Amino acid sequence: MNKKRGISTELEKAIADMLRVTISDPEASLDAKMKVIDRALKLEALRLKDEGSDWGTGFMNDDDE
Repeated sequence: MNKKRGISTELEKAIADMLRVTISDPEASLDAKMKVIDRALKLEALRLKDEGSDWGTGFMNDDDE
């Protein structure tokens, strides 16, 4: 059984909903808001890593010298 590649749409929706609800909640602590922002940023980094097939290929490249 082959797994679908990429990020689950259910996960994306859950994190987006959590971000919207937490940020708009005046009772939510700054710590809670930062945690949900961190999760959203990590998801975006994973999405960019998945989309870019050449992601990380320039690491330790001699072009910088």
